[in-house]
Amino acid sequence: MITIKNESQIEKMRESASILVEIMKGLKNEIKPGVKTKLFEERASKLVKQRGLECSFKGVHDYPACTCTSINDEIVHVPPSERKLKKGDLFSLDMGVEFDNYHSDMAFTVGVGKVSSEKQKLMRVTREALMKGIEQVSPNNTLGDIGHAIQSYVGNEGYNVVEQLCGHGIGQEVHQDPQVLNKGEAGKGLQLEEGMVICLEPMVTLGSGEIKRTDDGHGFKT
Repeated sequence: MITIKNESQIEKMRESASILVEIMKGLKNEIKPGVKTKLFEERASKLVKQRGLECSFKGVHDYPACTCTSINDEIVHVPPSERKLKKGDLFSLDMGVEFDNYHSDMAFTVGVGKVSSEKQKLMRVTREALMKGIEQVSPNNTLGDIGHAIQSYVGNEGYNVVEQLCGHGIGQEVHQDPQVLNKGEAGKGLQLEEGMVICLEPMVTLGSGEIKRTDDGHGFKT
């Protein structure tokens, strides 16, 4: 069921998101070669606790951590561990927080040290795909408009989107209806309404969009 939020509820979500951005900015400063991915979990958990918040992801489908720490061909939902970041890696950090019973959800991808021009372009195209999707978020447009904008831009750049994973609605649960796909047909699908809150999550690959489970059983990789 899709929940429509009033302005008071949306304001709580804005505050939740504002706190999350502040936490994520601090974590971003820790990214460098040789750092173990579990460091981000330790720092994030401490910051969330200090603010009296809750981690949104921990316990969802038995996920064991506050943060998701994906490297290179890994896409999402990889738990932190003893693995060390290396120069030239692509590193994605993803987390959510619950503030006053409302969730926010954010991810970013950065290069560890200097990365190849190919990886730089992949990050640029993915970020631009997100912007193309956001441009379609307005009342009377459809989910198909969002997916089409993302998929067509990515395809024109010579890349593929991951079709088996998607964005989602968010509110008093971190994952709510509707599913927000990274593909679609313009003008088709659910019509957007004022008061909907959704997460756009473009996932872009150099090769095919096919995915498989990571060895930990939680994550996905190309």
